[in-house]
Amino acid sequence: MADHLEASITLPSDPASVSAARAHVVGTLVEWGMPAETELSDTVRLIVSELATNAVQHTFGQSPTFTVDVALVRDERVYIGVTDSHPRFPKRLPAAVQQDNGRGLVIIRWLMAECGGRLRIRPTREGGKTVSVHLPWTWTVQAAAEAVTAAGQQEP
Repeated sequence: MADHLEASITLPSDPASVSAARAHVVGTLVEWGMPAETELSDTVRLIVSELATNAVQHTFGQSPTFTVDVALVRDERVYIGVTDSHPRFPKRLPAAVQQDNGRGLVIIRWLMAECGGRLRIRPTREGGKTVSVHLPWTWTVQAAAEAVTAAGQQEP
C-alpha cells in the first residue's frame, strides 16, 4: 500500500448530504482494505454521521457546503475531517432531558477513547473550521483476508 492515500468530497449543506458523506468515507476505506461490516466500519459511519450532521445543522446556513476529507497515512492511521466555512467552534451543550441535539462531539469523544483515536478542532485560513478524528488503522491485508474468510465460514 502507498505511504499516503487521500480522498475528498464537497457536498451541499443539506441533510441529504449526510448519507452521501458516510457512503463516501466508508466506500473509500473499503477500497483501501477495510472490510465493510466491521466494528471499525460501524464506528467510522457514526463519526462521519455526527460530523456531517454538525456541519449541516450548526452552521446556521452560513456554510453552503462542507468538505469531507479522508486519508490513510503509512497504513498506521486514518484521518477523517469535516470542514465548513462557519467560524463558530462547536461547544458542549448542557445535558437537558428535553434537548435532542448537542451530543455529537460527546459521542465522538467516547468513540475516540474506546478505539485509541483523537479528536481535533482547528480554524481554517478562510475563517471556517475543520473537525477531525485520527484513528489507528487496524486493518492489514492479512487481517482483512481473515475477516472475509471468517465471515464466509459462519452459519446463516
